[in-house]
Parts: sequence; C-alpha cells; structure tokens
Amino acid sequence: MFFAALTFWLGQWQLGRAEEKRALQAAFDAAAERPVAELAALTMPPPRYTRARVSGVLDGDHQIYLDNRVHQGRPGYHVIVPLAHADGVVLVNRGWLPRGGDRAAPPPVARESGVVTLQGLLVPARSRYLELSARSVEGRVWQNLDLDRYRAGYHAELPDLMLLQTSDSADGLVRDWPRPDAGVERHLGYAGQWFSLTVAIAALYGYYGLWRRRRASR
Repeated sequence: MFFAALTFWLGQWQLGRAEEKRALQAAFDAAAERPVAELAALTMPPPRYTRARVSGVLDGDHQIYLDNRVHQGRPGYHVIVPLAHADGVVLVNRGWLPRGGDRAAPPPVARESGVVTLQGLLVPARSRYLELSARSVEGRVWQNLDLDRYRAGYHAELPDLMLLQTSDSADGLVRDWPRPDAGVERHLGYAGQWFSLTVAIAALYGYYGLWRRRRASR
C-alpha cells in the first residue's frame, strides 16, 4: 500500500498548492481595496501586494533585464532597476519589454532623470519567477535574479522587496501584472488524478492481495 499512500499524499499536496494560489488571489484582491500607502510609512516587511508609492531617483547604471518573460505569447524581458529614496533603496520591476533582434542586446529603455514618483505592488524579491541561479548572471541580461549576487555588485543595502510598477511612465514598457490565481484549476485536476490512482491502487491491492489470496487458500 506504499504507492496508495504516496499518491494520496501527492493529491493532498496538490490541494495545498491550490489553496496557496487562492490565498495569493485573496491577498491581491484585498490589496486592491486598500488605499495607496507611502513606502516610508509601512512596517517592514509589508503584506504581499501592498499598494505603495515612493519617490526617488532611478539608478539606471545598475539596470538589468530578466530574459524569457512572455507576454501574450511574445518573448521579452522584465526591466529591473533600483530606486534610491530618502529611506534607502528598493528594486523596481518597471515592466515588460519585447525582445529585439539580438537576444543579448535588449532594445533601449528611456531613462528618467531626476526625482520620480512611482506606484506599484510590493512583493518579495525572492518570488517564484526569481529563482536563484549561479548561471546566466553576466552582463545586463540575466535568466533569473540572483539577489545575493546583485547585492554584491551594488553599492547600498537592498531589502528582499520589489515594487511591481503600476503607474504610467513614458518608457513604452508593458505593466500587466496578472492576478496570482492562474493554475488553481490545474492543481485541482492533478489532485483528482492522484486520488483516482489511489483508489485504483487500493482496488487492485484488494483484489490481488486479499481476495485472490483468500480464495487460493481455501
């Protein structure tokens, strides 16, 4: 019955993953109902998807591009740049940029000089799509954000925090942050498959392991 127990556990795990996605969706929806807060006024770490506003200077010299970010079926990059504000620094995901002809040379992004005010959603910088990787961290195009290595090359402290920019800027970037409920139905489907296997294994065990054994012993 080991495999029956294993498939049952996998089904429970998939149900747990679906609940995690539902919780993220609930947090996203709840944040949309709250007023925008000034970043400096928030208690750290803030709840995920807190709507925040911050003013500061974008440090374009440390701007990087996260490769293989897809928007509506088109490949591109997420543009990551630190913003220095009165109380420190926060990483900003400014949005999606379509890929040009040379994958290793992203199209230029208009730089904003002086003090800018940005608004967005606060998320942990170590989110799922920012998996750490010891590879692909050369130049400005990275496959993933290795936050520790980024910190090592930066001149100031960086919190485990990122602002997904939602406010408009004249840079041509797409800021379309999907609700985090995608995949719930998929997890429920996987859970159903695992539970079906559990039932099938238990039935086969009952037939071959018990009923036929008793019949043969008569």
